[in-house]
Amino acid sequence: MPPKLGILAGRGELPRSIVEACQGSGREIFVIAFNGDTDPATVAGGVAHAWVDLPAVGRTIRLLKEAEVRDLVLIGPVGRPDFSALRPDWHGAKLLPKIIRAARQGDDALMKVIVNDLEQQGFSVLAAEAVLSDLGAPRGSMGSHEPDASDRADIKRGMEVVGLLGRLDIGQAVVVRDGYVLAVEAAEGTDAMLQRCGQFRAAGPARGRAGVLVKRPKPNQERRVDLPTIGVATVRAAAAAGLKGIAVEAGGALVANRQAVADAADAAGIFVCGVAVGDEP
Repeated sequence: MPPKLGILAGRGELPRSIVEACQGSGREIFVIAFNGDTDPATVAGGVAHAWVDLPAVGRTIRLLKEAEVRDLVLIGPVGRPDFSALRPDWHGAKLLPKIIRAARQGDDALMKVIVNDLEQQGFSVLAAEAVLSDLGAPRGSMGSHEPDASDRADIKRGMEVVGLLGRLDIGQAVVVRDGYVLAVEAAEGTDAMLQRCGQFRAAGPARGRAGVLVKRPKPNQERRVDLPTIGVATVRAAAAAGLKGIAVEAGGALVANRQAVADAADAAGIFVCGVAVGDEP
């Protein structure tokens, strides 16, 4: 049996998926749930856990060590705090200047500082896919619909654009339609970006579905944390925006409940596929 796993649980359904996978395998876990971010359902049913404030870095580390955790997985986003209003504990106060400097460079730099500090405390930080293997996006279609030649051209364009944006640590997703970049993800996140696309579609000429949501990690990203993620909600939002489908980097994105995503895509009449970068379909 592998060592006890600590789960630093952010928003969304993925943290609960990790919890359930460990429960199914018999692996011991201890969950750090963040006030204001973690869904209480993540720790329902007697899961060993503690609620902490995000700036309480020292308390988080102490709780993990008291629980005899050795491996860690960071899963699910947390809100970026207002640094001017933070009241960190002693360890957090020591780390805060590094965090603020990194945050000015972007989320990737910020996550590297956090991971490095956890490793200095003696923890092994694991990728979520190392715990739950079917979280990683597979290559090929995840439903019954396939991209056509026009979609494949948009996917290729989108992969190139996200790669360039990622070098500046801007975002992990774009929407491309007929070769035109319709929207770029920034601080607002994927759902808000797709809502903007829906408004753009409503204002444009009447037509059928068109365009692709493309998501991939940043080129220099710490791939054990903060990988781009899609789920059923993403599929529904893409369909509501009038898009034909979703493409993610195979092995470079997480899929929350792959079968449910495939079923939702089939129900909406759109495709969802994993693509190897440099070998777009």
